[in-house]
Amino acid sequence: MRQLRRPLGPHRKLLLATAAALAMAVTAAGGVWLARGAGRLWNGDPYPVADPAVTSQRLDGLTQQVYDTLDVPQATLDPKWPGGGQEADGSGCYYTGLKDLSKQVSDSPPSVPGVVAVSSEWGLKGVTPSQAVSALRRARKELTRRGWKVTRYEISDHWTVLSVQPPGTDDVVRVEAFPYDRLGVVAYSECARYPSGTPMTEWGDPELPAQQAPAPLRG
Repeated sequence: MRQLRRPLGPHRKLLLATAAALAMAVTAAGGVWLARGAGRLWNGDPYPVADPAVTSQRLDGLTQQVYDTLDVPQATLDPKWPGGGQEADGSGCYYTGLKDLSKQVSDSPPSVPGVVAVSSEWGLKGVTPSQAVSALRRARKELTRRGWKVTRYEISDHWTVLSVQPPGTDDVVRVEAFPYDRLGVVAYSECARYPSGTPMTEWGDPELPAQQAPAPLRG
């Protein structure tokens, strides 16, 4: 004898309706997540937008902080330092994403228009190798105390170098000893797209403010 199915009570009906709604919501959310993931895989991660002038001022200030921790009062600014000054360079800012794969695997991959990495660099002279070692040790100790992250520290026959990251940014500052009693300091940012309307130089690069660091040596 067949048993009759009992009708669903109002409480069970509510539970089933809620479960069905949740299942539909999860399915829809999963579809959106997959679509976004596929879109990012195809197009690549977009570069952040940043004003190169503001970035260069920030980097300039970071090199000043590092200079203060080096404590090398005998050093003077090297006016002939190669590559010194502020620079906005897009040559290392490449395409990402599968749609531009052919550009990425090219022997000479092109850079993305309107995207640059900013750097601020200067050099000191009159810093002997032993003074450079002591200066980097002081800087590492003090900057670590301030919350900076040491990404490289090497004192060897081949290298005297310190790389650090300030808290809350992807910026990097590197201090490195060179022959003839010279010490180089450079800070650089990640690639970023500059806003439309950014003032440009006659060579087509974003205009950057004059370098200030290291302030005690610039008069």
